[in-house]
Order: sequence, then C-alpha cells, then structure tokens
Amino acid sequence: MALLEVDTIEVRYGAIKALHGGSFTVDEGEIVALLGANGAGKTTTQRAISGMLTPSAGEIRYDGQRIDGIPAHRLIHLGICHVPEGRRVFPRMTIAENLEMGAFRFKKADEAVMEHVFELFPRLRERIKQQAGTLSGGEQQMLAIGRALMGKPRLLLLDEPSMGLAPLIVKQIFDIIKEINNEGVTVLVVEQNATQALNLANRGYVLETGEVVLTGTGKDLLADDRIRAAYLGEDIAS
Repeated sequence: MALLEVDTIEVRYGAIKALHGGSFTVDEGEIVALLGANGAGKTTTQRAISGMLTPSAGEIRYDGQRIDGIPAHRLIHLGICHVPEGRRVFPRMTIAENLEMGAFRFKKADEAVMEHVFELFPRLRERIKQQAGTLSGGEQQMLAIGRALMGKPRLLLLDEPSMGLAPLIVKQIFDIIKEINNEGVTVLVVEQNATQALNLANRGYVLETGEVVLTGTGKDLLADDRIRAAYLGEDIAS
C-alpha cells in the first residue's frame, strides 16, 4: 500500500519551473531512492513533500490524505520528518538540546526514544553536553538523523546523508538507515552516491530536469547501463 503518492507536481522558483510534473509512490515499509544530477529536482521534491515548498500544480498524498499546501510544522505531527541537506543542526545548542528540539511536537522528549538514538549513535552519548557546531561532519549527520527520530517518524526524508563524509562513516550511516527501516520507518532518500543508495533501496526513481525518467528496483537500476554510465562513472563501451 502506498504511504506516499506524488502525482504530477510542479514547483516554481519565481519564473523558473523546478519540477515538471513528477510522479512516484513510496509504499509503507520501503526504502526508495531519488537519483539525479545536480539541479534535477531531488531536493525540491523532498522540500515539497515536507511542506517547505508549495507545489503550483499536482497533488501529494500521505496515507490517503492530501498534504500539499500543509505547512511543515503541521506535517511533523503526521509523522513526516525531514533531515535536510547540510544537516542544519543548531550549532550553539548541545547534542541533548538538539535532540530535545526534535521532539517539539510532544510535551516532552521520550526518554526511551532518546536512549534508542544513543544506541544507534554511541558517539552522541559520549558528547551529549558538547555544542553541535563543534562536532565533525559525520557526527553532525548522526545528530541530524537522531533529532529526526526524536519526532517518531513514520516517513523519514533524508537529503544527501553521505555528503562530505569519509567512506567508513558513510557505510555506518547507511547501515543505520537500514536498521531504522527494519524498525518500521519508511524512508525516502535523496543521494548522489548512486551505488550506496541503490544497494540500500528497494526501489529507485531517476529524475532529469524535474521529471521522472526511469524507475526500477535498486538491483535493476544498478545493472542498468544508463545508470552505470551516468552515475557510476563506468565506460560501458569498454
């Protein structure tokens, strides 16, 4: 059953049309990857889903309810949590304070959820009183994901979780994303690292200039010559 349905949405930045009628679905319990070059519309798509942008046309439905036009702070109450590109942690707040901010839709942070975040990311426990702005890039990404988990998401949107991170940290982050999914959270991930994303994802969609041009299982897309040439840097002719 589709938890998320994106139906021919268009998004404009002034006179510029960033999305040209993109459509796709995300089923409950899946990990779905959005792939594409810079400027393809991946981040814009996620921002429209999370209520940070309002589509000029089309519909977005979540659990059967139309949500396009609902502001971000209300969508969080429906269980849609967004980890944006660049992490966007609160640099002068401690790790504990950042995590508490992630639970703002509740009267108080759930201690059991916070404990689970620390189980997933032990480094955060070790640095719990440290200001977020002093953390490494990998630690900030862990904190950004942990902060989203404090909101008890049903749908987790991840935008470029591997950006700027060392390969060992990237593997750790993707392993934890898989674990989060195994716990019942549906995941829509935007990722430049096509190999990592497609190895992780049940299905993927490829965007070009704001339109979905290719779809398939993660395994099928990894084997597709067009994907290998465009995103994996392989010379198919050789």
